[in-house]
Order: sequence, then structure tokens, then C-alpha cells
Amino acid sequence: MLHTFTTPTGPVVLREARREDVGQVVALLADDQLGRTREDTSDLTPYLAAFDAIEADPAHALYVLEDEAGTVVGTAQFSVLPGLSHRGASRAQLEAVRIAAGRRGGGLGSQFIAWTLAEARRRGCGSVQLTSNAQRTQAHRFYERLGFTASHVGMKLAL
Repeated sequence: MLHTFTTPTGPVVLREARREDVGQVVALLADDQLGRTREDTSDLTPYLAAFDAIEADPAHALYVLEDEAGTVVGTAQFSVLPGLSHRGASRAQLEAVRIAAGRRGGGLGSQFIAWTLAEARRRGCGSVQLTSNAQRTQAHRFYERLGFTASHVGMKLAL
């Protein structure tokens, strides 16, 4: 356990994910209009391979939020990326940030992001970056409330 958050529905524990959490994490990733089109909860094989790679590299971590019933109600992948720009500053990259639909609006997401920002500072990062699909306008408002700015244009190329 890394931290415990207080929420209106009870305490939630932040910890590093374990291999047996992967199914619940994938279900969170698939639980929206975009995730349903790209995630396959029927075959965890590629997700388990990705988890093994994340777990093996100390620059990466997969965090989960677990409620008192043992249900994963949130997740984020956290990576520290070294860089030459900005005087050689490292940056933290947040990926696949999700809070279970029924747990949104109670402050859990804000507490979770605040913890990741503190973790990035603790690891010596000069900034934190994340991407959010252009269709996720509610997520954009959430991140902006927390101080993130849309400072760059992101581009992707599917391979």
C-alpha cells in the first residue's frame, strides 16, 4: 500500500498493480465509448504481456485504486522518461488514467492525480504530461481544473 484516500463511500487504497488485477484494469479501460472499440476483455494475453514488461522496468509503474471490497476502482500507468530538452529534465507520463464510472465526482480522481504529481516530484521530474483523446471533453475539463494546460498538439500514427 502506498497511500489511502478518503472518499464519501469509504477509504480507497492506492497500490502498485499485481498481475491478478489485470482483468479488472482492462475492464476499466473498456468501460467507455472509446474503450469498447479498442479493448478486448475476452483475451487477457496481450495485456498480461504488457503488464509483465511494465512490472520489469523500474521506470514504469501501474497503479490501482482498490476499495474496501477489493474491487479496482481506478488505475493509471506512470512512467518516468529521461530527456535531453529542458536541461536534461525527466518528465512523468501518465497513461490510461481511469476512475470507475460510479466513483467519479467524489474527489477520488483529483486525489489520485495529486498523488501522481507528488510522486513525479519525488522522482525528480520537471513536468508531467498526459494525452487525452479529443473526444474526452469532460476529462479535458477535469485536467484543466487540476492545472494541466493544452500546451502541445499531439499526433499519432497507428502501426
